[in-house]
Amino acid sequence: MQMIDKGDLQNQQFRLSRATQVPFEKQLRGGLTVHTQPQIVPRRSKWNPVYLSFAQERLWFLNQLNPDDFIYNNATATRLTGALSVVALEQSINEIIRRHEVLRTAFTAVDGQPAQVITPNLYVTLPVINLSELPPAGREAEALKLCSREAQRAFDLARGPLVRVVLLRLHEEEHVLLLNMHHMVGDRWSISVFTQELTALYEAFSTGETSP
Repeated sequence: MQMIDKGDLQNQQFRLSRATQVPFEKQLRGGLTVHTQPQIVPRRSKWNPVYLSFAQERLWFLNQLNPDDFIYNNATATRLTGALSVVALEQSINEIIRRHEVLRTAFTAVDGQPAQVITPNLYVTLPVINLSELPPAGREAEALKLCSREAQRAFDLARGPLVRVVLLRLHEEEHVLLLNMHHMVGDRWSISVFTQELTALYEAFSTGETSP
């Protein structure tokens, strides 16, 4: 690599013609606007099959070899404290599923190729498991066991849905929300987005407001 000192760089700049120097100086000062065409993603047809990404194809193929495998489950447990409206929580979860069609997607073979099958409408019921009648130590132990069991439940990629939620009631004002999502439709970052939207939606629905 050839090193150029400051003096050489100045000499190189002054050798430019005046017609070249003017736009060059404007660009350095931020005064030159570069116009680019916006890149528009075309809307996909509702009728054509939606084929998988390369990463999804790999996961789908591995699932065909071992459909009972749970290694690609993304499971998380969130402790909720305070008064809880199960109705508003269930409503919030279903609003997220309505907003994100990937959470309404299953994966099956179409004409010999794996493809996404998107359900137009999907409403899930939030099951509630009551552990409040157990002694305090027993509640925590049972909650941990149920969390582990849920994390190891395999998903049926062809039938879906590929997101599951379960609510554990430890006390009147203490709950644990189990969220399990297959890696075909989400990852850890997706769970973070899910949680953020769930918080915003629950705050709205529990006070009688509409979705923000």
